[in-house]
Amino acid sequence: MKRKTLKGVVMSNKMQKTVVVAVTRLTQHPLYKKRYKVTQRYQAHDEKNECQVGDKVIIEESRPLSKNKHWVVLRKA
Repeated sequence: MKRKTLKGVVMSNKMQKTVVVAVTRLTQHPLYKKRYKVTQRYQAHDEKNECQVGDKVIIEESRPLSKNKHWVVLRKA
């Protein structure tokens, strides 16, 4: 089974080996059909601490690494 991948922007790198990635997607209102942005934040594992705030990255789903961390940084986009 293929793992999910998402593209987002690093918002925080203050934790050790962990970054917070904001993923933005467009959603359409069911009744009024207006499109609006929805941003969701994910904690992702960054083994080498190489991501900086503002970097565009691709994250991949993985096994649970901690209470909130279920994603791994694949590479910078």
